[in-house]
Amino acid sequence: MGVERTLLMIKPDGVRRGLVGEIISRFERKGLRIRALKMFRFTRSMAEEFYSMHRDKPFFESLINFITSGPVVAMVLEGDSAVCVVRNMIGPTDGREAPPGTIRGDYALSKSENVVHASDSVENAEREIGIVFSENEIF
Repeated sequence: MGVERTLLMIKPDGVRRGLVGEIISRFERKGLRIRALKMFRFTRSMAEEFYSMHRDKPFFESLINFITSGPVVAMVLEGDSAVCVVRNMIGPTDGREAPPGTIRGDYALSKSENVVHASDSVENAEREIGIVFSENEIF
């Protein structure tokens, strides 16, 4: 596949629980490079843009309320097949189905409080990175 960039975000539950360092270190140990990193709080409009593909789903409002409930830590990770590598490392959305050793398998408390978000394709990574980071924030 080649070198790719992807977005990984530690959600408010992961930040509240003090998992930021542990999660970042897993990706660094894997050999992925951090090209951008910041802590911020989603505004409602930014969250609605970020999760626009879920706008017509019944869980949209609770998703927006959750992601805006506290700070997140977002990063751009770069490496060979980064999208696939990161998705494999975080595990399935529902932490109850995620195998031990994945981030969600080890730390997720529920399907909604699942600690992290990661882009699911190169195209979505570009879109999500563009929402969260400006060009001059990526190295």
